[in-house]
Amino acid sequence: MTTNAVSVSEFKLRCLDVIRRVERDGAAVDLTRRGKVVARLVPTATALQGTPPWLRLRGHGQLRAQPEESVLDANAFDAAHGRVA
Repeated sequence: MTTNAVSVSEFKLRCLDVIRRVERDGAAVDLTRRGKVVARLVPTATALQGTPPWLRLRGHGQLRAQPEESVLDANAFDAAHGRVA
């Protein structure tokens, strides 16, 4: 489980956003005061079970190709579909 850190003052300003992020991503958030962890917000087991893995991963990827580019070259695509070149 990955952990993010948020200061207590920032948490007060954005507490609903931080709670939603914990629910959505399943990642714990450490609450810090003057650089020291004073509390940890963690998702419950039931919260993790109710969120499909692809939704927990949403927003964590990075597109490295143009929309029209294929991730496979032509030979690999043909081989994946049982075609021999």
